[in-house]
Amino acid sequence: MMQAPMPDLPIPRGMVDASFLTFIVISKFCDHIPLYRLADICARRGLDIDRSQLAEWLGHVAWLLAPLVELIAGHVMAGRVLHCDDTPVPVLVPGAGKTKTGRLWVYLRDERPHAGTALPAVLYRYTPDRKGEHCRKELAGFTGALHADGYSGFDKLYKIADAHLMHGPPRVAEVACWSHVRRGFFDDYASRQSPIAKEALDRIGALFDIERPIKGQPPDIRRAVRQRTAKPKLDDLAVWLDEQLQKIPGKSDLAGAIRYARSRWRELTRYLDDGHLEISNNAAENQIRPLKVGAKNWLFAGSDTGGVRAAAFYTIIRTAILNSVEPEAYLSELIARIGSHPINRLADLLPWNWQPPATRSVAA
Repeated sequence: MMQAPMPDLPIPRGMVDASFLTFIVISKFCDHIPLYRLADICARRGLDIDRSQLAEWLGHVAWLLAPLVELIAGHVMAGRVLHCDDTPVPVLVPGAGKTKTGRLWVYLRDERPHAGTALPAVLYRYTPDRKGEHCRKELAGFTGALHADGYSGFDKLYKIADAHLMHGPPRVAEVACWSHVRRGFFDDYASRQSPIAKEALDRIGALFDIERPIKGQPPDIRRAVRQRTAKPKLDDLAVWLDEQLQKIPGKSDLAGAIRYARSRWRELTRYLDDGHLEISNNAAENQIRPLKVGAKNWLFAGSDTGGVRAAAFYTIIRTAILNSVEPEAYLSELIARIGSHPINRLADLLPWNWQPPATRSVAA
């Protein structure tokens, strides 16, 4: 009597296979279904599974995927242009019956807007607070341009490499975001219908209009267009903003919006001279949006460990989506294979190296 060997399971001696584990991951981190509701869904199907068991399985899958997450992290940090943003996330304090505020950070590498050849990827990291040491540690090996908001935790990254001699470029060059500038004027116009705020919005909108036709063009073309069309508009805008600041109360919100723009003018106009850069940090904010939708449903992370796991799953899922890979099909095979996959061939499992079974050749 001959019997085929039992196939490897993602969880040794476990009672769930890769497809069910994928169902749990996709339900929570792609469809934003909290675990207590997922347990109810399973119960309607005759599966009595406690949400603590679901959480335990998620923890094991996150552990399996950790090496792949770090491989994606290396790819992201090897870029020369990054987008970074963060968002608060409520985290349950065990035994206290209340939550604290953790942070989920996004580090995005996407060269498609300037016709780059590197494949896009996004890295999510969880930290228990917003201390600058966390982002500086993550970016310790990064050299290049960083699109970010005015968070002071980044400031040490922007200092000149040889501070004693005071020469040479900084290791990380700050690129400020025109969408952040626009927001101050938009809020003022929405509340007061200020004609100055309206004109500022129109002038900033004209800068964004220049960007749309050159999206996806090579850097030299983008730079040439910006120098010819955007630079004169920005020069005029600087003069106009300074003039308006003399006409309005210094403590008004509108004056604050103007001072915010003028105090960051070098960083806001850096994109004019480099076609690899963007006018805004909207790309990172777009990768924050799924986190916001998820938080509205599952309300809080169960612990700091849960936050770390969430960051790992979002890294895998959102990187797959950036590369037009269907995340459920990809994760199902990934979870089934990664436990026994050779560690020296881990790159084979990256989203951009994966192919749906239907497209693979018989020889492969």
